[in-house]
Amino acid sequence: MTDVHEVPRDPELPGRLLAVERDALIPLLRARPDTDFALPAAACPGWSVRDVLAHCSAALTRVVERRYEADVFSPAANDRDIAERAGWTNAQVVDELERGMTGAGPVIARADGVLDMIALGEWVHAGDVRDALGEAGAYAGAALPDALTLLVRVTREKEHLPLHADLDDLDEPLRLGAPAAGAPPARYIGDAATLVRLYAGRPSNGAGYELAGAAEGELNIFG
Repeated sequence: MTDVHEVPRDPELPGRLLAVERDALIPLLRARPDTDFALPAAACPGWSVRDVLAHCSAALTRVVERRYEADVFSPAANDRDIAERAGWTNAQVVDELERGMTGAGPVIARADGVLDMIALGEWVHAGDVRDALGEAGAYAGAALPDALTLLVRVTREKEHLPLHADLDDLDEPLRLGAPAAGAPPARYIGDAATLVRLYAGRPSNGAGYELAGAAEGELNIFG
């Protein structure tokens, strides 16, 4: 069973997560027509695919350049970042995203875990884009094992509600959140991608799963 206290923090994991996703996502984006960038991103109401990508590229550029304004990553800052890129071509946004996904890893590695959740959020946004484009592998793919390891650690460090997850597509269950004290942990049975959706506050899109001892909204770590 996976427990964050059993495995020391791997400082290279966030960068590896970004690099694996970069190698899959960037070629996919470069092969899509410009019209696809205007598609709505259902997981991020009010944003298009391009808006999600512009937000991601801006956030990673801030990390690489170590620019953290007072309201960094707030809704207002996110809107400003997207507006600043309004005159860019889609290709320029994708180029910046590629540079950010490449350069942010070493910076995050040296931050002693403070920035790890940014890498997880970027990977989730890649899933948002895949979902909007109708591509397979949203919130899954080759980087999923690293994403789950990071999710376990983040929920532990945030002392989130305890949850035992029996995953259809993994041999070992996951133990997320704070260690259960007294009462049994909440229980999830289903696939890993849907578990990620729930923790990211994304719709489950009709996927079959069982959740006992907690409401869906209680799992959201980004809300």
